[in-house]
Amino acid sequence: MTSVDTGTAEELETAIADGARVLFAAQRQDGVFDYGASSLRSTLATAGAITALHFADPGGAADLIAAGVDRLRRTRNDDGGWAMVPGLPSEPGPTAVSAAALHLVDPVANAAEVAAGRRWMADYGGLEAIPHPEVVLWCRQFYGFAGWLAPHEMRRFPLELALLPGLYRRLFDLRLPMASALGLAQTRHRPLTRLQRLLARRAEPNALRVVRQAFEHEGSAGSWSEDAWVTGLVCTGLARAGLGQDMVDAAVGWFRRTMHADGSWATTPLDAAWTMYAVRGLVEAGYRDDPRLAASRDLFVALQQHRPFLAFGCPPGFWGWSGAHGWPAVLETSEIVSVLAKLPGSGQAGAVRTAAGWLRDRQDSRGSWGLCVRNTRVANSGPCPMTTAQAVDALLDAGVLAGDTRVRRALRWLGRAQLPDGSFESVWYREHTMGTAAVLEAFARSGRTGDETAVRARSWLLGTRNADGSWGDGHGAPGTVEETGWAVSSLLAAGEEPAAVATGVRWLLDARTAEGGWTPEPVHEYVRRVSRYANPGFTHGMALRALGRYRTAAR
Repeated sequence: MTSVDTGTAEELETAIADGARVLFAAQRQDGVFDYGASSLRSTLATAGAITALHFADPGGAADLIAAGVDRLRRTRNDDGGWAMVPGLPSEPGPTAVSAAALHLVDPVANAAEVAAGRRWMADYGGLEAIPHPEVVLWCRQFYGFAGWLAPHEMRRFPLELALLPGLYRRLFDLRLPMASALGLAQTRHRPLTRLQRLLARRAEPNALRVVRQAFEHEGSAGSWSEDAWVTGLVCTGLARAGLGQDMVDAAVGWFRRTMHADGSWATTPLDAAWTMYAVRGLVEAGYRDDPRLAASRDLFVALQQHRPFLAFGCPPGFWGWSGAHGWPAVLETSEIVSVLAKLPGSGQAGAVRTAAGWLRDRQDSRGSWGLCVRNTRVANSGPCPMTTAQAVDALLDAGVLAGDTRVRRALRWLGRAQLPDGSFESVWYREHTMGTAAVLEAFARSGRTGDETAVRARSWLLGTRNADGSWGDGHGAPGTVEETGWAVSSLLAAGEEPAAVATGVRWLLDARTAEGGWTPEPVHEYVRRVSRYANPGFTHGMALRALGRYRTAAR
């Protein structure tokens, strides 16, 4: 084996075998690589839940509210703030929302915690310092609930746009059910002009229909996206508007069923997202024919949705990030297509064809892909260079030729989206290493490594490697397994010699834990640039993908 200070071939084989063992230990009988709801118990989810219960059923849900309040009080950091996931450094969004929620439900008993949170926010620079306008919008809603802002100071959700369904979807995208519910509440609580009130009354049935369509897609179980934060926003809006009482009651029941014993609630379960990256890593590390992956293959086929998602105007054929009733997502659909195309067997061929057709339908007119709504104008849902690159890879894996019009349009858009320094952004992962790596690989797989876009992306990746061989976010931050794994993988896919990435491989080998796996880092964007979380399936999958590709290239 050719190597440059990367240890012996035996060490590489041992690392791959140990990493696979750690991954398979997390696999359930149904094929899900399960890292448990505990990894996604979030501060935002808990704050959103107690706020919704306060408006929807303060008496009947008093025990749930008390448990959630206790959870927030126990997980406040010593500096006075809160993090999205307890134990991480304080973040402005969770801090603002938690302080407001605690003040709303009991301003006297929670006075000390609220004061500490508000001091943290003041030291941070206030809501205006948050580097994401959408987060500021949600925080201002909670400040309004707490009485810290007058109703007219809360940003208005223009409900009249629901009279134009196509534009309404493009302007709000993933946030459509939340914006609709909160907009309905604003017609009762926010000063409106006579014209705004007239148009809102006419639009009300359309807005309520969007909320119900998402509710019914999930089987009328009481949640929206199986996420306590999202469900909290929707339930709060409906309860304050006095509408959709059956949905409000169902949400209260869902909150009761899903609260954890420690008083927390979780964000959306990531069954598909955990599993797709875990399986992809195992396949590239030489476990393609392992019989244990048959369960995951069959799981993906079973989770593909064959009903349209009416609220977002999406046809059938997609996957979401959670289970069989999840919201549509280009990212998950793309990665699952690539996984299924690489696994043995023919039973998944129909699923791959259907999903490839769905991806073709979801491409924007400009050539890019976002989350799921075509031509969305929401920055936090797309167009996204990394998602676009993953969609291109999926189409190629599904048998679409590199010269296909859709692939060529996507690559042209990526060329226009490249930043001046040669890097690319990512909506759902920390920028910019993983976005740049994904785009470089898409160009390489399309036979376009000589294009200026690919050359500049490769140069940026090679130039931003840390001195220890790892990659972080491209700005000198410490390396992570996730970013190092993707950078090594893409550079090898683009034709780099093993020696060029050997220091990165060495770093991955040295980063192993005593158990044989790797430590996840919060590089996934829950809210872009504001709140992040870790995904252990992704961590181990990316490490195995890099080591597997290196082993193949170095032989």
